[in-house]
Amino acid sequence: MGGPANGEEVRVSVAEVRPATPVAQFFIPASASLQERRPRTLKHGETFAVFDHNGDALAGPGSPEGIYHRDTRYLSHLYLTLDGTRPMLLSSTLRDDNAILTCDLTNIGICDSEGRLVLEHDLIHVRRSRFLWDGACYERLMVRNYSTAPHKVRVEIAFAADFADLFEVRGTRRKRRGTLKPPVFQEDGVTLGYVGLDKRHRHTALRFYPRPSQLTQESAAFDLELKPGATSRIFMEVRCDSPPSSDPPPRAFFVALREAHRALRTSSSRAAAVVTSNEIFNEAVRRSVSDLYMLITDTPQGPYPYAGVPWFSTLFGRDALITAWETLWFDPAIARGVLRYLAANQATDILPQADAEPGKILHEVRHGEMAELGEVPFRRYYGSVDATPLFVMLAGAYLARTADLQLIRSIWPNIEAALKWLDEYGDRDGDGFVEYGRRNSDGLVNQGWKDSHDSVFHADGSLAKGPIALAEVQAYVYGARCAAARIASLLDRPKVSAEQAAKAQALRARFDEAFFDEALGTYVLALDGDKRPCRVLTSNAGHALLTGIAYPERAPSVAATLMAEHSFSGWGVRTVAATERRYNPMSYHNGSVWPHDNALLAAGLARYGFRREAARIFEGLFAASTYIDLRRLPELFCGFARRVSQSPTFYPVACTPQAWAAAAPLSLIQSCLGLDFDTAAREIRFERPVLPEFLDEVVLRRLSLGDETVDVALRRAGSEVVVTVLERHGDLRVVTTN
Repeated sequence: MGGPANGEEVRVSVAEVRPATPVAQFFIPASASLQERRPRTLKHGETFAVFDHNGDALAGPGSPEGIYHRDTRYLSHLYLTLDGTRPMLLSSTLRDDNAILTCDLTNIGICDSEGRLVLEHDLIHVRRSRFLWDGACYERLMVRNYSTAPHKVRVEIAFAADFADLFEVRGTRRKRRGTLKPPVFQEDGVTLGYVGLDKRHRHTALRFYPRPSQLTQESAAFDLELKPGATSRIFMEVRCDSPPSSDPPPRAFFVALREAHRALRTSSSRAAAVVTSNEIFNEAVRRSVSDLYMLITDTPQGPYPYAGVPWFSTLFGRDALITAWETLWFDPAIARGVLRYLAANQATDILPQADAEPGKILHEVRHGEMAELGEVPFRRYYGSVDATPLFVMLAGAYLARTADLQLIRSIWPNIEAALKWLDEYGDRDGDGFVEYGRRNSDGLVNQGWKDSHDSVFHADGSLAKGPIALAEVQAYVYGARCAAARIASLLDRPKVSAEQAAKAQALRARFDEAFFDEALGTYVLALDGDKRPCRVLTSNAGHALLTGIAYPERAPSVAATLMAEHSFSGWGVRTVAATERRYNPMSYHNGSVWPHDNALLAAGLARYGFRREAARIFEGLFAASTYIDLRRLPELFCGFARRVSQSPTFYPVACTPQAWAAAAPLSLIQSCLGLDFDTAAREIRFERPVLPEFLDEVVLRRLSLGDETVDVALRRAGSEVVVTVLERHGDLRVVTTN
């Protein structure tokens, strides 16, 4: 994916799968359509789970379902039956805060071996309540008899653990695997084990309450005698690499549930709150915020948003940096955690197998067996060209938002190392631009956010050869140098400040000369290894507006190309315009619509005064969310043109939830409202605010500067937006310019 590494992304059918090759090593098989399955996902810490609507995880080729821990599937099959039949789904819902999955089921009509009806349909109700906490999955089944007669019912839970590496689940074939261990039985459960080729022992411990009537290495059965109106409860606990709780399962369930609720409330309570006049949008925002905090994992350095479920539930540099930037106005603690973690894990040596160079910022971390063995290169991988300048950009933005000079001073050596990387390693040929080219033949061919193997190409469709200088990367480098100049000035390092400011301005002039194409009316996608421009209309060009590298006179034509019909689908701006040779609305990066990309484009448009264009992007993405399960914006969707009364076309293996997609609506709110913070003046500012058509009012609560907060309402009044202070705690001023 753009952000999380897919390797050279290739979409193939199961029938086409061959043993892995360097070109198609880390593909995601198109047969595993997440849109078709519309799975229910849970996550806490290093553990996530994917279930179907019944709450089952059905094993089979191409199935992504199961319980995963640290990039390994610890439970690959979970299947509930009543008297040998699968119950019928009534409803399946995730709480608004994503804390718990609830599935309501009922029995179908059940006959005996001679075909006689022994249990009429819709008499037995089963409610499954499930959540994740601290490396374990907890479940409670409530089985109630609504019949006027007593009934005996056998509830059976089938299970299996394949201990497949996440990359195996995604489609990579392995020549050898580790060894499954014989099951170990306890009175109330069973432990399934595996010893990997990395010599690591992994185990899944299942525990049940009450003690099953029958327990095997494949299932647990409970024979229930239900009187009319009676309810029986069954508790199940699935632990990944940890011993069972010392509490009995019912108590363990409720203790863990209380802790899960408390943790979610604590983390989200530090953030601002958004309420609007549009209840559907309120639902979308609540889901975005819930997804964001579900994906956040606590590290020793602070909160860190994992990229997305199911394929990218781990640490990524680029994704977290962009997510933190999108949410900086909303919850600066996320940016603080991201900066501290990435600083602590910055590369210090040249390691070709990891594409690491001194000063480079981390791209991806994996913990699975294949990563440990080097079968995939992502154990600790640095193969992204943009994470390093984005790190410096975020540091500058965080300082401007919080005035937290203590943190910035503590990571200043890391900022200096990142700047040194830009000069010594990023600019591979000394032409003043930052290029990429992998050091490891198994690493990513393309190392920008569009990291598919075919995402950088010329107008005739031929693929560009490296080292490649991407347009948006130069924009990020400009933003990083501007940020470094401001930081150095505040740290009383005038020489460094002047040097970085001069380098930024030199890059701006050089970029305009080499990348702006008068005939296209915008910036080219990239320069290839021969310095030939890739004269292709892409969304990459809009990132030049984001950081301010674009000269003001260029902005109107760049904005016009982004919002033209061939680029703006009605749902959002396409990654590649419909006029281009490699345009494919069903592709991963060559014509699709990515919410996070559009949020960055909207921020860039707003920076140059095109706030109404930003509002059009906002409206398009909101309209798309109204057609999506749980109002949840996915990683991406297809780039087909918007049609009246029709939904967007969904991308089959898009991750959802995805951190930078979840954060996109929050970023779009800031862009449209012109929201900014001046810590020195103790002011919160709204510069020429615009409300998109679907909103007449936006209320922002707990907008903060330090320990002081303010609640603000913005209401449409004709063609203007009126800002009203509702409540103030401290001496903050609210300033509006029109």
